[in-house]
Amino acid sequence: MFIRKKLNSSGSYSIVVIDKINGINKEIHRVGTAKTDEELNNLQQEAKAWIHDYKYRNCDLFSESKESIHQREKAETEMFLGNIESVLLNGVGLIFDKVYKRIGFDQINDDVLRQLVISRICQPSSKSGTVDYLLHYFDEDINLSKIYRYLDKLSDTQKDIVQQISISHTKRILGGRIGVVFYDVTTLYFESDKGDDLRKTGFSKDGKHSNPQVILGLLVSKGGYPLAYSIHEGNKYEGHTMLPVIEDFVKKFDLEDFVVVADSGLMNAANLNELEQKGYKYIIGARIKTESKDVKNWILSLEKRDGCFYEMKKSDQNRLIIGYSENRAKKDRYNREKGVRRLEKSYQNGKLSKDSINKKGYNKFLEIGKDIEVKINAEKIAEDALWDGFKGYISNTKMSAKTIYEQYRDLWQIERAFRVTKGKMEMRPMFHFTKKRIEAHVCICFVTYKCYKELERLLRLNKMEISIDKALFIAGSVTTIRVKMPKSNEILEKIMLFKKHQVIENLFSEKFWVPQ
Repeated sequence: MFIRKKLNSSGSYSIVVIDKINGINKEIHRVGTAKTDEELNNLQQEAKAWIHDYKYRNCDLFSESKESIHQREKAETEMFLGNIESVLLNGVGLIFDKVYKRIGFDQINDDVLRQLVISRICQPSSKSGTVDYLLHYFDEDINLSKIYRYLDKLSDTQKDIVQQISISHTKRILGGRIGVVFYDVTTLYFESDKGDDLRKTGFSKDGKHSNPQVILGLLVSKGGYPLAYSIHEGNKYEGHTMLPVIEDFVKKFDLEDFVVVADSGLMNAANLNELEQKGYKYIIGARIKTESKDVKNWILSLEKRDGCFYEMKKSDQNRLIIGYSENRAKKDRYNREKGVRRLEKSYQNGKLSKDSINKKGYNKFLEIGKDIEVKINAEKIAEDALWDGFKGYISNTKMSAKTIYEQYRDLWQIERAFRVTKGKMEMRPMFHFTKKRIEAHVCICFVTYKCYKELERLLRLNKMEISIDKALFIAGSVTTIRVKMPKSNEILEKIMLFKKHQVIENLFSEKFWVPQ
């Protein structure tokens, strides 16, 4: 019996006790993981003490026959197995529980919210499915009617608190200042044919144009950490959702000196004027193809040099920045050619109506003649090609053109937020039909995504070279065994970590969760 020091892929060392059994060295006890020399020395001393204690406890085995040893071993094992009270497949839940507390959501002192958030990342399902999941995997029994009663009060009591905690935590990890906020919207549809004052049909980003929906506006910080959200009627114009969110955000959380970044689809001249009148700084995507004739001629006269930026003063308050990228030009060209090929295939008979077309805007290359004859207009395609590689931004900040481009480019973070919440957390389709429960469902998904982003940050901060989705997948097979001692009725728990869990074993160490 001896001690072995094992180097892990993360750079830490695992200390284990090895014994030769039937001529083969086997691991019989895992002492722990160390990152520093001091921790390593302490674990080695602990391993020596364990070996000494083990030999002392089992010294009488040497005087027993081999058959007697096996019988006793079998009896002890059967007694142990007979006292197992439950086996919980709760690895992801244990990790998310730590993240939830680290952010500060435990300040709400609401165990139902914690349970709903954990189940949303572990196994998103209906609320009745959540009840079954919590019982079978976490041994937590929660009544379905209690969940529904909770949802009815959640939107009234917790939304502002949840957002305040999220903002405070985000400010801490960003050095005390938000600086830049990104805003965008998405749509959440319902598996229903009937709408109401909130759930209305409108343009769906999921292609569910016949289903009632709501519009979700989301505000995130640099790095993609969620700050605030709002829910709007399903047929509301996207451009009318941003200013109310920004104003509410500033009023409630006393923020100042920040820059709003948003896509061109959310802005028009009236919105820009209102932003300026209220003193907000902004970076907005420009609709360069709808600019005045003089501005368009100026843009098309610019030299197409990769990475170059050009500026034009639009008014006393703002300026138009034009950037050119070879990669963007290739992407524009590829998408257009792909769209045209699709049109050619779909409309080769030349007798189909235009109102059935919606191929990502490529119907603009079609021309309708007499008798609703449809043909592809080569001149429009050639005109569109002139714009390949150009992208415009409007801003009233004093940032350099390159900085403005870099800030705007981070809008992908909010697109990812929608992708993760809609996919992994199954925020839609929604099966709730009252305004309060819809708002509560979105609130739960908001908290879940905040926890998701914080865990992702911690993996990166601790240089664990693994994606968050891979870490959660591996954690999905981590179990906790609960054993009830037959005489004292005391419950003992042990998290079962095996070789396949080594890459994430630090996540189950208390040292990992000590604030840095």
